[in-house]
Amino acid sequence: MLYQKSVSQLQHMLQNKEVTSEEVTQSYLDRIEVVDKKVGAYITVATESALATARSVDKKRNKGEVLSPFAGIPIGIKDNMCTEGLRTTCASKMLDHYVPPFDATIVNKIKENDMIILGKLNMDEFAMGSSTENSAYHVTKNPWHLDYVPGGSSGGSAAAVAAELAPFTLGSDTGGSIRQPAHYCGVVGMKPTYGRVSRYGLIAFASSLDQIGPLTRDVRDAALALNLICGHDRMDSSSAFVDTPDFTTYLDQDIKGMRIALPREFMGEGIAEDVKASILKAVKVLEHMGAIVDEVHMEMTEYALPSYYLISSAEASSNLARFDGIKYGHQAKDYDTLVELYKQSRDEGFGAEVKRRIMLGTYALSSGYYDAYYKKAQQVRTLIKNQFDLLFAEYDLVLTPTGPTTAFKLGAKVNNPIEMYLNDICTVPINIAGLPAISLNSGFDRMGLPIGLQLIGKGFDEGTILKVAHAYEQARVLDKVRPEL
Repeated sequence: MLYQKSVSQLQHMLQNKEVTSEEVTQSYLDRIEVVDKKVGAYITVATESALATARSVDKKRNKGEVLSPFAGIPIGIKDNMCTEGLRTTCASKMLDHYVPPFDATIVNKIKENDMIILGKLNMDEFAMGSSTENSAYHVTKNPWHLDYVPGGSSGGSAAAVAAELAPFTLGSDTGGSIRQPAHYCGVVGMKPTYGRVSRYGLIAFASSLDQIGPLTRDVRDAALALNLICGHDRMDSSSAFVDTPDFTTYLDQDIKGMRIALPREFMGEGIAEDVKASILKAVKVLEHMGAIVDEVHMEMTEYALPSYYLISSAEASSNLARFDGIKYGHQAKDYDTLVELYKQSRDEGFGAEVKRRIMLGTYALSSGYYDAYYKKAQQVRTLIKNQFDLLFAEYDLVLTPTGPTTAFKLGAKVNNPIEMYLNDICTVPINIAGLPAISLNSGFDRMGLPIGLQLIGKGFDEGTILKVAHAYEQARVLDKVRPEL
């Protein structure tokens, strides 16, 4: 089946004219038609434009035109990245009818490389959530077990790859929103260094934390995806002036002698026994290949979660102020005054979780509380970054679980926001420090649900992460490789 092929396999088949782009695209569209009724990964499926683009690519290839290695490869995009002419909702009633007049830089790259946009993927509203249960449209389900969550906020992006509804997808990661759903869905999720990928056209949640990244079936596809999406962008003031290497050159390399830190704080209280066992088994695999793994202390990590939620909520409060029913977004019908228009539009347009974070952020930024909360959180942020810097002076990578537990049942935590927030405890320190990290599958728990291994690297050193992740991926042996749908 074409929909079971990796990106690298599809590239080979298309370049050798073993298949056409239209055949590949139709295979995915047929799969979406049948399977997505169960999973709910997509908000919008762009059937007509996808097939039209695929036919155009096939004509170019038949004429002998020089094409990008990505030409004709389908992709799914998280619904918070602007796509000209294609509805972009952020899974919110506030943007229910929004059709952007421009493309995000990342979407421009996709189109310039003649890729096929299959559609826009479900998410937690404005990327606020850890389960994709906060979408205004529908709940996305975990393809490994349809009674369980796929993670969030990029749950649709992870579920689409796991359910073979796209060969790879794009998500955004503010506090783990690529890696945590990758962990729950048994796929590879990569968060690049902050500034490595342009955020222009990404509808912001927390501007100092957000980063676009790929979700793929294997590490090689993640390296290929980074080749596509990385690079400086003058439209994004936070975009870094750094060269983009060919990330595939880091694959298939020896990892003997590499030093890896395993923080005790990420393997202690609150981490499920199945998760611990899987991570320790992965450590033995890495040691067998010649890597040196040492236990270390990271005392500041216990403050990462409260620091993250103060900073991200404060920035969300600021970023979402523009959605007032006049300049942007849903406009209420019943109002008598301008103030009522603002209040009614925002009350009707935003869901409960978004309102909760706006209120928390507004409070943290308010007069008399700014120094006590927001400023203090930023100071903690600096301390956490400094602690990572000290570790990386001695070690090449840091290894942790991606999450404290495997996926939980739908509805189990929806009424307990604090318990929901704790799902991000292993991922938020990386965003706070602006570092790159990857999550890849390291096994399954006793319920058959995937477990994620997280590798964290130095800033702009995605290559070392990919090197070790690929070596581990090639060495491991897993009994269960894909969900049955």
